[in-house]
Amino acid sequence: MVDSKRAEAEIAALGEIPTIRSVVETYIAARDARHAAQGGRGKSDAHRRLARHVLSDSALSATQFHTLTSERLKKWISGLPANLKGSTIRRLCNDMKAALNGGVEAHRAQMPADLAARIKAGLTAGEDSQPVARDKQALPDADIRRIIEAALAVDARDAWDGDLYRMVLVMSATGARFSQLMRLTVSDVQAAHGRLMVPSSRKGRGKKKTTHIPVRVGSDVIEALRPALHDRRPDEPLLLRWRHRQEKDPSNKGRPKWVRENRGPWTNAAELTRPWLEILAEAGLPQSVVPYALRHSSIVRQLRKALPVQLVAKAHDTSAAIIERHYAAAIVDALDDLSAAAVIPLVPERTDNVLPMRALDAG
Repeated sequence: MVDSKRAEAEIAALGEIPTIRSVVETYIAARDARHAAQGGRGKSDAHRRLARHVLSDSALSATQFHTLTSERLKKWISGLPANLKGSTIRRLCNDMKAALNGGVEAHRAQMPADLAARIKAGLTAGEDSQPVARDKQALPDADIRRIIEAALAVDARDAWDGDLYRMVLVMSATGARFSQLMRLTVSDVQAAHGRLMVPSSRKGRGKKKTTHIPVRVGSDVIEALRPALHDRRPDEPLLLRWRHRQEKDPSNKGRPKWVRENRGPWTNAAELTRPWLEILAEAGLPQSVVPYALRHSSIVRQLRKALPVQLVAKAHDTSAAIIERHYAAAIVDALDDLSAAAVIPLVPERTDNVLPMRALDAG
């Protein structure tokens, strides 16, 4: 007891004792600032997850950071809502780990030497939740074409001026994340080489070795993008969309109507939510199909063509480990096809239909 109080006094002497809440709020502020710097609007995804599942837990939030144990973290994970998807739990645990490790670094002088180990041990349960088999979410090529055709129809009907169609087409052709595509510039279209230079994602830690990922696309995609290239500077955003504002309509008793205000780059995946549902309705596909299915489909398509896993991972700006973890069935199918192609007949063909018979033993 005396040693515990002495330790508490030594920690307090170094400054205000941090809590889980203060550490997490510091991390949220940093994530929100990065989100805004990248052109995002509102709160970051990490903000929403941590506010809902950490800051709302008053007992956990009030815990003094240096007293945190692996058992307390495991208890927090086991108390998460039962309806949370495994992928959501993994993202939440990754956010929590980043926040807590940041706190360890910022308050190292006040923290016990084994705190980082406690954090790692406590959050392992959440990280090890069963991975989603994403190859099951991939769509047949025929459905991809239906989505693109429907996007063209919705684009024309709702006067998108080709903006919606081009976004959906490029998503389908590259399998890139929305956050990458909204940063494409005019110069990233290398028409002569039939490829797009897709900006690297900002996921992961540290500085990436490359700024762009070369992705081959068909000549049909290049032709569809030409109107977005005409008479524009190389550094301008490639994919744009109209924004609207409400104003009173004198011809309709002053009721509000939406009018175009300005045209600029896409800034958030949520901007695609409403038109995406209209596209699915037009294509006759279930409303449960999400835009990310276009990425899954691109990855599975390349795997089924027997492209090396490392190459598929590089083209989609992810790791071979992630591909192997989430698209195992597609890899097995491709390897099975390759193995089947290597099978050759081994039994010699016979020119007669007479099978040799063993001589019968005498007597």
